[in-house]
Amino acid sequence: MTAAENPEDGDELFVLTAAMLTPGQFPGVLGDDYPAACAELGLEPLAGGYGLVFGQDGGGARWTVVTTDTVTVACALAAWDCGLEYDLSPDENCLAASLPGWPLPVAVAVPNIPAPHDPSEEEAGRPPLAPPDVSVWGPPQRRLGADEIAVRWFEWRDQLGGPAPSPSSADETAPVTEAADPEADTATATATATATDADTPPAADATAAEDRSEPAAAPPPISHSGIRHVLESAEEYVRNPPPPGRVRSGHGGAVRADGPGWSLVARTDDIAFVLLDDAPGEVLPVGRGAALPPLLEALSRLAAGTAAAR
Repeated sequence: MTAAENPEDGDELFVLTAAMLTPGQFPGVLGDDYPAACAELGLEPLAGGYGLVFGQDGGGARWTVVTTDTVTVACALAAWDCGLEYDLSPDENCLAASLPGWPLPVAVAVPNIPAPHDPSEEEAGRPPLAPPDVSVWGPPQRRLGADEIAVRWFEWRDQLGGPAPSPSSADETAPVTEAADPEADTATATATATATDADTPPAADATAAEDRSEPAAAPPPISHSGIRHVLESAEEYVRNPPPPGRVRSGHGGAVRADGPGWSLVARTDDIAFVLLDDAPGEVLPVGRGAALPPLLEALSRLAAGTAAAR
């Protein structure tokens, strides 16, 4: 925790955490793409992006300080991720806005000052920002769930059982299933998923499958009709690049794509997970098969090309 000057009223701001708001990295809960995320905060979508600094003033009020000094914020985040201390004090000359409230949940608070609370609208000049209500399901909650899966990919992947496919055998399976628990926690789209081997024919068709004169058993149907729409929309992104931030890449071949009503989280060497507005609380795994690997590779190249163009 560090302290900086709150440009809103000259009071000291105790910094709790921060986030990036750039075309390649931003809290998905704010929007499906970078311009939409900026609009949610009333900001102009600058090519260089912003840093979001979340803190409390001496009275305990929540504030989100927006700075164009993205390098300093990125350095702070990298240090904190490594368990190191970093004094994040954004340069006042780089201040873009000081907004009341926090758009994301922040689990820590400053000791020895009043409990976190939003400043009054009269004091702040606008309604305070607030995290989405996790008791309902909609676009913000869907994107919040996708953010959670992206951060905890391997935990979600382990729920399907079995190791991640190797490059040489990745296309030999194509599990397509849906989450089994419709009462999942909407905050993180928690659900228990199981996979079905699409290349294994039903027992009743075993004899026919052995007979090469008979057609091969068809793979199981896609678990939700919206998955096909998601894959078609992602393919359209490859042909016609979408607004900045609709497709983003991360470490280890991570790929994230969003669109109206859907979010996709994947790794180029593994499967994908889909979340839909019209499938509340469900996480729908999409197996690799033959079509998914080239699509994910194309999306990764698209994200890399967008980043290089900035």
